[in-house]
Amino acid sequence: MSVHAGAIAVIGEALVDVVEVGDDEPRLAHPGGSPYNVALGLARLEAPARFVGRFSGDPLGAILRRHAERSAVDLSLSVDAHEPTTVALVELDAAGAAQYRFGVDGTADFLWTAAELARVPEDVAAVHFGSLASWLPPGDALVAARVAQLRAAGAAVTYDPNVRPHLQPDGAAARAQVEAVLPIVDLVKTSEEDLAHLHPGAEVEEVATGWLAAGPVAVVVTLGGDGSLVVTEAGTITAPPRPVDVVDTVGAGDAFMSGLLDALHRGGWLRRDALAAAPWREVLADAGLVAALTCARAGANPPRRSEVEAARG
Repeated sequence: MSVHAGAIAVIGEALVDVVEVGDDEPRLAHPGGSPYNVALGLARLEAPARFVGRFSGDPLGAILRRHAERSAVDLSLSVDAHEPTTVALVELDAAGAAQYRFGVDGTADFLWTAAELARVPEDVAAVHFGSLASWLPPGDALVAARVAQLRAAGAAVTYDPNVRPHLQPDGAAARAQVEAVLPIVDLVKTSEEDLAHLHPGAEVEEVATGWLAAGPVAVVVTLGGDGSLVVTEAGTITAPPRPVDVVDTVGAGDAFMSGLLDALHRGGWLRRDALAAAPWREVLADAGLVAALTCARAGANPPRRSEVEAARG
């Protein structure tokens, strides 16, 4: 059996977040990128994460590699790239909420080839994709094609569009990009901010129900300070927020995704034929706890299994 059997492969970008922390203070650089954060979060929760990314050979790429390796992320499916590392400028408001601006032209994360993506073996248990690498050309179509192949081979597919209005200013075009991949997805995790850009004025549950009809078994929506919800064929289940003193929200959605995948994987529900029967209230609570612990400290710094267990106790 392959060493990757049972693994959760995470495909997408690894970049550096540059955070402006105040008028009289310097900018701080943190490893980031939504899929990278998800893989890091999974590894820290002791789930079998395999990150599939394109790491630049520049100094920032070396930092990203070392940071992932320190958290025991398996990088054996990742690629050595010659292009520069992607950088994101993160601006925090008074409440610690993050807004992002990206420099993506010619950077490593989006120049996938079919041969590189073929490194992901067909016996992985699940594959997660989303964010910039899922909707920025030229690599987005190749990513979607490989995900479809993995799903046909039996992998459960999870997706987080992680919409970025700075890169997707046309909401209608962004909606078309995001919704085009729903037929190959089993579980979607999105946010009310994403949906406000993609479907302005629409009710969250209405959009989630529409997405459910496109193919997924479950659609999860995070609601910021109001918690989260999931829509399945059985209806809607909501979960309250986990109280937390927010330092910033950088990586919070990715931490929630890690907690979601970890809870489903540990319970044996991370399969298309099992997702609908998952104990969603408990799963959402677990994911919310992981996100809350991340919000309590600066940057995309998800908690380890021991921290989650201590907080739960």
